[in-house]
Amino acid sequence: MKRKRHSPEQIVKHLRDAEQMLGEGKTVAQVCKRIGVTEVTYYRWKKEYDGATRDSIKRLKELEKENGQLKRLLADQMVENRVLKDIAEGNF
Repeated sequence: MKRKRHSPEQIVKHLRDAEQMLGEGKTVAQVCKRIGVTEVTYYRWKKEYDGATRDSIKRLKELEKENGQLKRLLADQMVENRVLKDIAEGNF
């Protein structure tokens, strides 16, 4: 089965749909089949995103974006440090 990445907004929507279906009396297996994920994924999402609001999802996305930028900056700085260290040692 092909792996698919879901955005946090999609996950929250799927969880809301799942809660509605569970309230209608469907089983977790039926709900998972309907939203197209495994039960393990459903429970992981539920643990991570249960009770999430639109604002918290937006903040999470901002933090993930900032984290990515900081990782790139750190990687660039490490490369520069390594180059300077090699130059100082005479390894061109």
